[in-house]
Amino acid sequence: MLCVSTLLAFGIASTSVWSEEAAAPAANDEPVPVFTAAMIKDPANVEAGKQVWDGQCRHCHGNSAYPGKAPKLKPSSYQAEFVYDRVTNGFRKMPAWKAVFNQQQRIGVTAFIMGDEFMP
Repeated sequence: MLCVSTLLAFGIASTSVWSEEAAAPAANDEPVPVFTAAMIKDPANVEAGKQVWDGQCRHCHGNSAYPGKAPKLKPSSYQAEFVYDRVTNGFRKMPAWKAVFNQQQRIGVTAFIMGDEFMP
């Protein structure tokens, strides 16, 4: 009887520790930036984002990539946090770019895509 109660107690304790670890973000996770209109219009962000777009993104999302390489972007349908999340973490066939571009570059490409100058 003692063995069964010990195993059950261990199992419950192990499960609760596992649940806490699963719920806790990894130590190297960075917070999602809060995008403001000023941040999206900042010329430094827009220029940094244009460089990332021209060097990487346009190959799949730009006019010369159609038809079919990747979805055509519709920034008027998006919020900046959504774009930043897709750039950072990827989605389906789109790779995550977190390991390739630093946070400032990912903020920049988000600002560029969400800005007035963007033409996919």
